[in-house]
Amino acid sequence: MNILLVLFGKIFSLLINSLSLGRGSTWPGHVALSINDNFSRELLRSSKTKIVIIAGTNGKTTTSKLIGTILEGTGKKVLHNKAGANLENGLASTLIEGSNILGKINYDYLIFESDENTLPLILNKIKPDFLILLNLFRDQLDRYGEIDSIAKKWELSVQKLNKNTKLIANADDASITYIAQKSKLKTYFFGLNEGKVHSIPHGADTIYCPRCNSKLNFEFINFSHLGKWICNKCKFKRPQLSLDEFSLYPLPGTYNRYNTLAAVLFSQLNNIKNETIELSLKNFKPAFGRQERIEIDGKKIQLFLSKNPTSFNESLKTISNLGAKNLLVVLNDRIPDGRDVSWIWDIDLSPLKSLKKVFLSGDRVYDIALRTKYENIKNYQTFEDLGKAITFGLKNTSKNETLFILPTYSAMLETRKILTGRKIL
Repeated sequence: MNILLVLFGKIFSLLINSLSLGRGSTWPGHVALSINDNFSRELLRSSKTKIVIIAGTNGKTTTSKLIGTILEGTGKKVLHNKAGANLENGLASTLIEGSNILGKINYDYLIFESDENTLPLILNKIKPDFLILLNLFRDQLDRYGEIDSIAKKWELSVQKLNKNTKLIANADDASITYIAQKSKLKTYFFGLNEGKVHSIPHGADTIYCPRCNSKLNFEFINFSHLGKWICNKCKFKRPQLSLDEFSLYPLPGTYNRYNTLAAVLFSQLNNIKNETIELSLKNFKPAFGRQERIEIDGKKIQLFLSKNPTSFNESLKTISNLGAKNLLVVLNDRIPDGRDVSWIWDIDLSPLKSLKKVFLSGDRVYDIALRTKYENIKNYQTFEDLGKAITFGLKNTSKNETLFILPTYSAMLETRKILTGRKIL
């Protein structure tokens, strides 16, 4: 049965690609799972492929691509859901793409970045060799609920894993640390020791102890609630770090330092030398929409996926450090973005005041325009039509400047479709 499902999936995917309807990264798997719910588990059961699952609100795709780049630099064969389809059907579609016509997976590593809500479902069926937990931030509250709801689901699912799984966890996130310490897994922690902020920033996502619910004290904060923390009541504190720095960070932004450390720590645990890791990172190219660079008629564009308060704030901070002059913000409220856009009132838009031009677009263009107006920012223009916004933005961007675009998830896909003429999913 699975052989027929693989064959059908490959033909279906080929048809989708040939018609430029996407990459076939969801529907082939959706069909396979509707016929056999254990499709993915059965395909992996007879494979010697090492399974790596990466989960977190922000940074999954970049961390996955960093790890894939490093592994491929050592000559390993890597299968990865590169299109970002991170639900169960995305995993099944990835396996269909990577298997031969007999349903055999002949790769050294499978890297799967998992949606936060989907992680417990995936772990219930597949036991990874490595599980990487990056962070938990508010995101799509209408779909996920608050952070503690996701954290509890993760805690219960991770506890069911056997000792063969190695856990790599972000120690600077108290919720992630708590999940790791409640598990019985061998855990390796990464974090940053460079924080300069000593007060909790506005919009921080969780500042209470996950063990006793008392307010955490921070020695320093890198951004949002990530930093060196301790609970003075129950003495729960940030654990000792296995890795806190590396010689090279291929992408700007503090958040990408975390992503890099997670990838480097994984690589070190797989006996890859630092010299080899560094060489791979020098050749790293960002994933689609994650600081991706596109050039149109000699004009430079850079996309920074910004889908929740934390990612938006960090994107703004990063492009400000890069000397941004022109910015297009695209706010959508579709299913992949979350229907509730009230999170825009938790972002800090003050960096917009230093920009030359700000363009606003998307399904909820007037929501972000109102938010911008309340920040007392006057240098913005609104566009109901995204294509016109991009055209106007490029027209007002000189060849020695970059048009930075901060879109939500579906807006990023739509923007790329306009710029490249091809869908990703």
